Amino acid sequence: MLLRTLRYGRPDTLAEAIRMLEESPSARPLAGGQSLINVLKHRAAEVGAVIDVSRLEELRAIEVDGSGGLTIGAACTYEQIGASDAVLAAHPKVAEVAAGLVDQQVRCRGTIGGNACFNDAGSNFPPLLVALDATMRVAGPSGEREVAAEDFFLDTYSVALGPGELLRSIVLAPAAGTTIGYSSLQPSEDSWALARAVARVRCNGVIADSRVVIGCVSGAQPRAAAVEQALRGADPSPEAIAAAAELGDRDLEPPSDVHAGAGYRRKMARVMVRRALTEATDQARRTNG
Repeated sequence: MLLRTLRYGRPDTLAEAIRMLEESPSARPLAGGQSLINVLKHRAAEVGAVIDVSRLEELRAIEVDGSGGLTIGAACTYEQIGASDAVLAAHPKVAEVAAGLVDQQVRCRGTIGGNACFNDAGSNFPPLLVALDATMRVAGPSGEREVAAEDFFLDTYSVALGPGELLRSIVLAPAAGTTIGYSSLQPSEDSWALARAVARVRCNGVIADSRVVIGCVSGAQPRAAAVEQALRGADPSPEAIAAAAELGDRDLEPPSDVHAGAGYRRKMARVMVRRALTEATDQARRTNG
């Protein structure tokens, strides 16, 4: 389907982009366009203008600070992230996920900020960012503010951005002492996942701390609080992990659609939690000897 007539703007600076968004409440930022263009073609949203931020240098940098913290610009492409030595060194799972997304064409256009802000329940990065306790830096007419990833993802296709605001960058604290597991159930290599789980653990003989996030069930990217509680102080054994993973669907209300029923998604959520935790604890065991 062809696009409706709409206005197109290409600002030269971030400040100009914010001004354009503020002046047109129906405008949307355009970065890679992998999701937004399809939304426009299907007439799924009323958008009066697109503001092309894909070439703004303020949104395309990847930086590591003195403590090992990582900042990724919102307009960085999956290809750029996956090929970045800085990302690979600081947060290898982020680089791995980016490098494995869909196909080369999408990786060269799609952006981490677009994936996060579109916030489909099946989007790859939101549950990972919540598990990593990322900070989302938002720029807008009143200046910049920071939002915890856990508070940024509100619901499916809904994030904590106000009028005239856009996501500027994503900040990740140093990963020292933690390990990450990421598991998805996909019918085929390039299809949307039916269930996903991301687990971050900190082990010092026992599981001292964990974050477990369930994907593909809600745009809110819910944490599996019952699993986290069951793991606190537990031995990172297969038996303990399997027992905790059985709590992975507690309080979940997954959707039923043409791809899978709610009951199947609940069962697969438990399986993905177990696999993600197994990956994370196996890595911790290897790291700690």
